[in-house]
Amino acid sequence: MEYRSLGRSGLKVSLHSLGTMHFSSEGMFGKIGTVTVKDGARMVDIAIDHGVNLIDTANVYTTGKSEENLGQALKGKSNQVLVGTKVRFPMGKGPNEQGNSRFHIIEQCEASLKRLGRDHIDIYYLHEWDGMTPVDESMAALDRLVKDGKVRYIGCSNFSGWHVMKCMMAADRHNFEKFVVQQIHYTLEARDAEYELIPISTDQGMGVQVWSPIAGGLLSGKFRKGVTPELSRHVNDWGEPPIRDEERLYRIIDTIVKIADGRGVSGAQVALSWLSGRPGVCNIILGARNEAQLKDNLAAASLVLTTEERKMLDDVSLQPLIYPYWHQLNAASRLGPADLTLMAPHVAAMKPRM
Repeated sequence: MEYRSLGRSGLKVSLHSLGTMHFSSEGMFGKIGTVTVKDGARMVDIAIDHGVNLIDTANVYTTGKSEENLGQALKGKSNQVLVGTKVRFPMGKGPNEQGNSRFHIIEQCEASLKRLGRDHIDIYYLHEWDGMTPVDESMAALDRLVKDGKVRYIGCSNFSGWHVMKCMMAADRHNFEKFVVQQIHYTLEARDAEYELIPISTDQGMGVQVWSPIAGGLLSGKFRKGVTPELSRHVNDWGEPPIRDEERLYRIIDTIVKIADGRGVSGAQVALSWLSGRPGVCNIILGARNEAQLKDNLAAASLVLTTEERKMLDDVSLQPLIYPYWHQLNAASRLGPADLTLMAPHVAAMKPRM
């Protein structure tokens, strides 16, 4: 297993971590919680045996049951196993039982610690933006938790670019702890993060942690146009992110399968390996539903794609530039080397029009 720095922090995390959103069948995410307590504990052991040192969860995953089950599974395990959890979504019906207020953040940190059976949280995330709470209040609450020793590092999840920068600037103003990581959705099919979130991570020294890296199985190679009857339904029901171009998706899947067949590996491993080589990515969360999926996904840590294979995947998955990036590309002479790095595939694909 490869270990990478979590942003500019000194913390080293395994390239792959284990996601536990499936670790129960109750609460808000109960519909997808299919892993029993016993099977979840077994998957934790498998992950640790393969060198995984980070487990990801959230208070809202099956309304705390995921944290409770994870806490049970980690009993007696080394304190070198890191745990990340999150706060934001409703944990009750009261007006203060959701959001990123000081009240909710601190109350839920205490509740998460109790459910996990730990005295600290290694990485604590704001799970989503809260436009009703001043960012200074949210960042002050996180800073207090770090100073009190209840949280070691902080991050955010599912923020937009301006959300991230507003929080980072608030931390600058008050000398608060800063985010060292952001958790985002990023796949061969959904490369939107390359517009702002990846460059922001590079600029601000934040690690990139990817959730749903094979798009809920969509990029595993199991679903093929004209081969898998369920593919049409799977695509039409997909909401995170929505599939806007089915033909592009099929081209991506076909390319993944072609490479996978040539290397004697699964399509999932190809999709995961592509991600591991993208700028800023320090950790990829594996949300496997069973032991076989988990072991297959973990094997991607040893798969190194060739330059030609990466180019094939880049070319077939390239998304069109949005403003202001198409304008910046047209004025490429004004861009520095750092600006052109992420835009290189687009530079090759587009002829600048002045």
